[in-house]
Amino acid sequence: MTKPAPVSKYPVVVLKAGREKPVRQRHPWIFSGAISTIASAAIDGEIVDVHDARGAFLARGYLNRHSQIQVRLLTWDAAESIDASFWLRHIRAALAMRAALPEVQGCTALRLINAENDFLPGLTVDRFGEFLVMQAGTLAIDRRKQELAQALLAETGCRGVVERSDMAVRRLEGLTPVSGLLTGDAPAEIIEICEDGMIFHIDLLQGQKTGFYTDQRANRRRVAAYCAGQNVLNAFSYTGAFAVHALRAGAAHVTNIDTSVEALTLAEANLRRNGFDPDTVSENIAGDVFTVLRDWEAEPERLYDLVILDPPKFAQNQSGVERALRGYKEIDRLALRRLRPGGLLATFSCSGLVSSDLFQKVLFGAAIDAGRSVQVLEAFRQSADHPVAITFPEGEYLKGLLVRVTA
Repeated sequence: MTKPAPVSKYPVVVLKAGREKPVRQRHPWIFSGAISTIASAAIDGEIVDVHDARGAFLARGYLNRHSQIQVRLLTWDAAESIDASFWLRHIRAALAMRAALPEVQGCTALRLINAENDFLPGLTVDRFGEFLVMQAGTLAIDRRKQELAQALLAETGCRGVVERSDMAVRRLEGLTPVSGLLTGDAPAEIIEICEDGMIFHIDLLQGQKTGFYTDQRANRRRVAAYCAGQNVLNAFSYTGAFAVHALRAGAAHVTNIDTSVEALTLAEANLRRNGFDPDTVSENIAGDVFTVLRDWEAEPERLYDLVILDPPKFAQNQSGVERALRGYKEIDRLALRRLRPGGLLATFSCSGLVSSDLFQKVLFGAAIDAGRSVQVLEAFRQSADHPVAITFPEGEYLKGLLVRVTA
């Protein structure tokens, strides 16, 4: 006798036969192509139950028919309600994990909630001193952002929450970009944060992303360890965090390149704030990195001991991957041509659609085109406050390599 299907407290989404395996393996995304039916009572942005083709409960999450990812899963426990206590439990768990991380001790800038990787799809929260920066990447999170912001203020003791939901992915959810103060006190135009005893000026309201790249914290330390006495080129420098780390480690000189004059101005302020004279230990060049490095091909004498490439995301979607790979290959080729024999290249990609293996293959091709023989010394990934859920490999987006040009 067939066991009757359980009565769901939420509207039901039924999967097509044979499409339940990723859900059982706790991958948090269900794409439109895996869905057979959606209950007419289901409301976009609200909670639904997911059943297999035979009617058995699989998981619970939130719905958005406008997105290719139509359901994002929150729990695989049929007894767990998605209410205020659910969100609070997960917020507290994420905060407790960061409090125990050795890597972030003494740092006032860190990621507190890393979306799917902290089992809160669509919600990203960074802390910068007394302020939080939230990104609401999905319709369901957007509808709950005030409630979540209030809970975060209560749990962290911070003064205010700035929203930086101005990322392109919101368009896939049927949402428009939003940026500004969400709740609490507004931050000053420029605030200060501390990383490894160094002070950085950041702009929470107008800066890139959430204002400061905390995902590179561990990599700044590791690259700095090679910088003593070196002449360093810091390309895509933004506000100069790699430069400050390099100089504190004893670099002889750092050249920053970035398209943003405002970012370079903050980079200079960061050097001064940490006791360095920009006029003697650094050079700022405002311009497109590709163009600058191509121009330098006519200057064979312009060489460096260490080059850092930390570009923005080149691949925004699957259709852009091939173009991104060409970009990574070209920028690596140009950088390798700027290195002295024995010099080092630290090259990064934050494009989640470009795997670590593929990134290394691109560097291999760049080395061939540049006529350089290289050795891989280290591999890089995102900092520990940007964890990766084992069931969600897409969460590992940042990768990098440190390579040496042989003499």
